[in-house]
Amino acid sequence: MNTRANTAVIGAGVIGLLTAWQLRLTGHDVTVIAPSIAQDASWAAAGMLAPISEVQYGQDDLWPIMTASRAEYPQFLATVSRATDVPTGYRENGTLLIAADRSDRDAVAELAVVQREHGMEVTALTSSTLRRREPGLAPGLAKGFDIPSDHQIDPRQLVAATRAALEAELNPQQFPGAGAPVRWLTATVTAVGESPSVDESAVGATPAEHGAPAQRFTVTTDDGAAHPFSSVLLVPGLGYSGIAGLPETCPLDLRPIHGDVLRLQVNPAQLMRGESHILDATVRAKVNGRSVYLVPRADGGLVIGASSREDSLTGTHAGSVQELLTDAVAVLPGVKDMELTEITTRARPGTPDERPFLGELRPGLVVSTGYSRHGILLAPLAARLGAALMKSAPELSAEDQQLLESMRLTRHRD
Repeated sequence: MNTRANTAVIGAGVIGLLTAWQLRLTGHDVTVIAPSIAQDASWAAAGMLAPISEVQYGQDDLWPIMTASRAEYPQFLATVSRATDVPTGYRENGTLLIAADRSDRDAVAELAVVQREHGMEVTALTSSTLRRREPGLAPGLAKGFDIPSDHQIDPRQLVAATRAALEAELNPQQFPGAGAPVRWLTATVTAVGESPSVDESAVGATPAEHGAPAQRFTVTTDDGAAHPFSSVLLVPGLGYSGIAGLPETCPLDLRPIHGDVLRLQVNPAQLMRGESHILDATVRAKVNGRSVYLVPRADGGLVIGASSREDSLTGTHAGSVQELLTDAVAVLPGVKDMELTEITTRARPGTPDERPFLGELRPGLVVSTGYSRHGILLAPLAARLGAALMKSAPELSAEDQQLLESMRLTRHRD
């Protein structure tokens, strides 16, 4: 008789998949339920692991969450890499913070002061040093700062690697006590409720007799089927409000924040012999007061983004695409000669204070959502804490408890 927890993970974005992996490592047999795998916000994300670059004014409570998660990435990636040879897409290429002209210089310099006040390593660069570091950057940029510890990961490769690890037959010597390979259920969840009783005839004996976990929850999908589980982890993004039984029990203040992201490919004619890209470091820049980021990929790709809209347009905003290209060219002129391969628009689940919601609705039922623009960066921490909360007696340090308090589900109703 299987005594493992039969656990549903509702949602298959990066955080859902990483949490499913963490649950499998801790002995759960996991079923991931979602209409698709990582096709929403995770598909558009650039994957900057940049707690320093992300710090803005008034985000003191978000900074500890970001830095704690960034510190957990190496160990997480190591466990995935032991389970599969699929590359994770991680690159230690650092970040440059750039002001395009004099009107942006003061804003960037003031941000650097805030970052240093948080104890971050931010070093001013002379114009000549900046040009030597990145010859492809536009001449005459007003100011540059080096943030060597802010790196990147390709979310699409991370999804592929984590999915492979979830499906792999794990070596019990390397992964003692791990659960079975994940089961995928392609469906939309419409309701989650507590089971009125355990159907003992369905399992052949009482749960107590054989130690099998009670099937305490019923997950209903859009085909009308009801699926029993002993525990449920909800990572539904903006879909939380559409799951019957949850918003009434615990309303969460979530709103869609739309972002438009461009993907380009370097033209081979732009490269010197031996070069694979015209940009090495990730660049975050201010151009005419607007933010733009340029994230180089190892395969010669370039991700451009930073548009953020809270309007009624769910499709791509033409003006945002124009501004992203204009600002990117102002920082890296070679962008205009690249191939534009993809424009992606997705909505991210935002919260009033930019901090996510992570907590227990009741024993065995945990919610994890509201990660806004920081979902990729926060994924390892969200996965570990989400999995920990699924235990009847979670093992939490004082630091973990403090982090969870800052992400408490009911904080806006106190």
